[in-house]
Amino acid sequence: MQRAIVLQLSTIACAVLLLGAQSPSAYAVNDEPLTDKWAPSEWGANDKAGSANRRTAQSVLAAMKLVKKGKVATLGKVYQQDAPGFGSRGWRMTIPGLPTGGPFGKQALVYNDEYLATEIGQFGTQFDGPGHIGVTTSKGMFFYNGRYLHDKDVGTYGLGSLGVEHVGQLGFVCRGVLLDATALRGMNPLPIAKKAGDPGIITDKDVEAMVKNQGIAPIGEGDCVFLYTGHGDIWHPSKWDSYSPEEKQKRIAQFNAGEPGFGISACEYFAKKKIALTGADTWATEAVPGEGEQPFECHIKLQTKRGIWNLENMDLSQLVADKAYEFAFVWAPLKMKGATGSPGNPIALY
Repeated sequence: MQRAIVLQLSTIACAVLLLGAQSPSAYAVNDEPLTDKWAPSEWGANDKAGSANRRTAQSVLAAMKLVKKGKVATLGKVYQQDAPGFGSRGWRMTIPGLPTGGPFGKQALVYNDEYLATEIGQFGTQFDGPGHIGVTTSKGMFFYNGRYLHDKDVGTYGLGSLGVEHVGQLGFVCRGVLLDATALRGMNPLPIAKKAGDPGIITDKDVEAMVKNQGIAPIGEGDCVFLYTGHGDIWHPSKWDSYSPEEKQKRIAQFNAGEPGFGISACEYFAKKKIALTGADTWATEAVPGEGEQPFECHIKLQTKRGIWNLENMDLSQLVADKAYEFAFVWAPLKMKGATGSPGNPIALY
């Protein structure tokens, strides 16, 4: 049995190595990043942080003026083993030992540590960094600012210039804008988007309508914009642990079956406005399956093309309940060298 398992793993490993050795021409390619000159970015060929560069002293001071009541909302969900994960992603945390160490000294001190096995940048409330989304071109797999997976500093143990720590060095302090799509549509949750025109797809005109209806200033440069669809409440942090295992599995399947979200017109609108960050209560922020045959087009056009990053699986319920449509937003991804993204617990102050 053990020999059979070893042979099977060896076969898989060889297949992976052969696949990785193939030239980009062996795959379907998209040369739009090359022909449309997605690199260098507006911040120059050496930039590694993208839209985090939009933070200025003036924008920080302006964001702080939005704090009127002294209220705070944490926007991260709980990381736990039975939470919904996209595809094969999972969260496995153990406390080895109980206690892990001790007792020590006259005080008989003991301590506990945890051991964590997960896609730490791409599970639960998650930040998409520069190394997360790329495009296969005829010259290689293209990522933000013209970097490639075959670059010398990119490898299995870290993505070099594409690592999330470069964004973490700057972080985000910005005007946060909440867009309540459930109020706009008069339904909660919004339905899964399957084709153009579906109510689950939020367009540029919808964004402008929500801004007007909510009585807030237009979206502008450096803003961080978040979408509430109600879909994230399928996995609501205050109720999740009360569900039976069967109910959780049902909700996980429902949560991952697709989602409402921004359509490409909204994402192009945000790019034109030069925002700093998108986010939502869903696992992709944009509509899935979406409007056509280009899945995750917003990811590509905002992140890979322009360095406008994204936060997913946010808990926006307190902001929605308080109708806090404008707030000071504070967030920085963990400085994990070479990582594709980051977990975390963003903060809204209002």
